[in-house]
Amino acid sequence: MKKVLEIGVKLSSERDLGRLLEDILTCVMDLSNCDAGTLYLLGNNALNFRVSRNRTLRDYSNGENLPPVPLDRRNVCALAFLEDRTVCVDDVYDCGNWDFSGPRRYDTLNGYRTQSMLVVPMHGRGGEKLGVLQLINAMDETGRVCPFSRDMALVLESAASQAALAIQNVRYIRDIKGLFDSFVRVMSAAIDERSRYNAEHSRRMALCGARFADWLNAQALQKGEEPPFSPEHQEELIMSIWLHDIGKVTTPLEVMDKETRLPPLKEELLQSRLRELGLLNELRRLSGGLDEAAYRQQRDALQEASQRIAAINQAEFVTDEQLSYLDWLHAQTSAGPDGQPRPWLTEEEYHLLSIRRGTLSEEELEKMRRHVVMTDALLSQIRFSPELSHVRA
Repeated sequence: MKKVLEIGVKLSSERDLGRLLEDILTCVMDLSNCDAGTLYLLGNNALNFRVSRNRTLRDYSNGENLPPVPLDRRNVCALAFLEDRTVCVDDVYDCGNWDFSGPRRYDTLNGYRTQSMLVVPMHGRGGEKLGVLQLINAMDETGRVCPFSRDMALVLESAASQAALAIQNVRYIRDIKGLFDSFVRVMSAAIDERSRYNAEHSRRMALCGARFADWLNAQALQKGEEPPFSPEHQEELIMSIWLHDIGKVTTPLEVMDKETRLPPLKEELLQSRLRELGLLNELRRLSGGLDEAAYRQQRDALQEASQRIAAINQAEFVTDEQLSYLDWLHAQTSAGPDGQPRPWLTEEEYHLLSIRRGTLSEEELEKMRRHVVMTDALLSQIRFSPELSHVRA
């Protein structure tokens, strides 16, 4: 009973499924004092080899290249699984109830003698069938092969139940983590898809972050130092990179995708105003309200304004000369249809066109900067596991 309890404590602390399966098989082999054993898990409607141990042959494998066992009752493992009952065989060579061609073939290839066998099914808390434990060749106090006792079968059934629960727990944790990881990637991809400027940005950053962490670890190992990033810390780093731009979900698209200082609609309104002012000047010239020289001067100035505004709007950097021109342009007015003076540039247009570098005004830059604040606010609503407790930080 003490050993069974110790097994439960040991298995409950392991979070890696591969190491957990190895621990399960080692524990039940120690508990039953047997020479060999195999752990099978259900998958694709068959029992798959996951861990196999043979102490005499010093054969330790993880099921690579081993064919699965079909769910056929002629196979003792499949029978134990399908009927959810423990099967105990004193000597496989003196038992005609099941097909033991597999163990016999193994014996022939390896010079081994499979004799006693105990097969214990594993099922979860809801009755789900997970797999079976197959134990081979129980040993007595003198080290000779003997049958498995019926009392030991009861003990191993208890240990198998604990093992099944541990497997379920690790799978649940893995599945929940996988669900969270996939959700994070979907959210990140959705944010990147909002803007072509952000397309695949998070994915590339996560890839660069992983490579950088690997490089730092390699540098530390070359110097004989402790790597700065454990697998857990590297996982936190990558998760934080995936989430670093999540606050952009609140950033207006007209700010994220702003290619020019004036948005297309505002630029079109400005160009339309300049064309309208030019037509009004021509009407005044035809009606005698504007002489030819003044008309030509106004026409040329409006055409130059249209061209230079288009150039400034798309410029990477606004020069001092262009700023001086915008100051002059901002002061220009022409009579509108009602005869009242109309500015060539509105205050907002002047303000946007005067942006020195880039396309965003201070107000728009502040909206962009706020995505960092929003990222922190959104991440504060997520209950990160202890393994990911530094993601937000």
